[in-house]
Amino acid sequence: MGTMTVGGKELPLDEDGYLTEWELWSEEVANAFAEKDGVALTDEHWEIINFLRDYYQEYQIAPAIRALVKEVKSKFGAEKGNLKYVYKLFPGGPAKQACKYAGLPKPTGCV
Repeated sequence: MGTMTVGGKELPLDEDGYLTEWELWSEEVANAFAEKDGVALTDEHWEIINFLRDYYQEYQIAPAIRALVKEVKSKFGAEKGNLKYVYKLFPGGPAKQACKYAGLPKPTGCV
């Protein structure tokens, strides 16, 4: 376990570098994670990040990649609900990287 400091607050991280408490998340936290990866978050990133947070709040689980793509397709249409699109946004693994930026636990089944 480790920590990261964002906005003067020390936030606890699990062994994989994910927030241990999703309620501590803020847009500033997402930007800090993205900056570490050399990613500048766009409106398209925020669409997926906010979708994931809503999904987690409703189901209390972070979706695996297949479920993520299916749900994004259902909500935003086929143009955005496909692997190519989400991998373009989150090349570090859409479910893993997007969930990390969203302050959610590592999705089940991700290594």
